[in-house]
Amino acid sequence: MSFQEEYNKTIKQELGKQLGIKNPMAIPHLVKIVLNTSTKDFLADKKNIELAAEDLSIIGGQKPVVRKARISVATFKLREGDKIGLSMTLRGKRMYDFYEKLVKIVFPRVKDFNGVDHKGFDGRGNITLGFSENIVFPEIDSGKLDKIRSLQVTIVSSAKDNAQAKALHEALGMKFKKEEKVD
Repeated sequence: MSFQEEYNKTIKQELGKQLGIKNPMAIPHLVKIVLNTSTKDFLADKKNIELAAEDLSIIGGQKPVVRKARISVATFKLREGDKIGLSMTLRGKRMYDFYEKLVKIVFPRVKDFNGVDHKGFDGRGNITLGFSENIVFPEIDSGKLDKIRSLQVTIVSSAKDNAQAKALHEALGMKFKKEEKVD
């Protein structure tokens, strides 16, 4: 059984009971996962963006979209139209497969991982995670890498607030840092 089927058959009903939501359509669910990467090295050499796109496509399983600068900034030697980033949006089966890989494989590989920080939530049920090294993903062969790149992962859910989103992610297997009590 795939992770998506497991969510639809078992986790969704348990989450609805836990949150006290009777309407099955109102139970929080994942909407999309957005992967982003950007670095100043993209401006230095055009080959760097191709190598980063290859890494990102291996991680996400589809071709990333090249993002271009909207305005020129002389201080950063940036011109309008320069390729400065890559992004990829995962939905459906790929999204659930990536989420399962993130929770079950990637987080245990992160050095000194104590759980996801609560500060990553945006107030509307979405969470953003940053990885300083893309080598925590099992598809990336560290021996063939020319450079370690960072990666930003934004998980968008249909939750109305952070409490619902946290309950959704905990039900899906994500571990969070223990909140420190302030006296």
